Amino acid sequence: MLKQFKEFAMKGPVVDLAVGVIIGAAFGKIISSLVDDIIMPPIGRLLGNVDFANLFVNLSEKDYPSVAAAKAAGAATMNYGIFFNTILNFVIIAFVLFLLIRQMNAMKKPAPVAAPTTKDCPHCLLAIPIKATRCAQCTSELK
Repeated sequence: MLKQFKEFAMKGPVVDLAVGVIIGAAFGKIISSLVDDIIMPPIGRLLGNVDFANLFVNLSEKDYPSVAAAKAAGAATMNYGIFFNTILNFVIIAFVLFLLIRQMNAMKKPAPVAAPTTKDCPHCLLAIPIKATRCAQCTSELK
């Protein structure tokens, strides 16, 4: 059983999947940094110096200046700013994957189209071999 598992784990698709998951996790961190550190600060500045990571609804009785302070105190909060950042991360990742897959599909060579082996008889419209000089169905002479 251990031998079978080793054979399964070392098959090409399993290893490829593992590599894809690891690269995907690293790519996700890059996108998160892009959104949190590059994209959101200018958007927050344009909207009046808003820090999206600190947009939250406090569900407890005390006031807290930030999400971090509320979490440290164990207060219940709805962190819609963090949720907005996560949605933006997803949209960017989905768009980049769309562009990547689109480019990969464009690079694929189209499958060669096989030359036709039959043609239609002009008289009876049934399929006949390309090299035929007479239709086998209606016996018409073909040019």
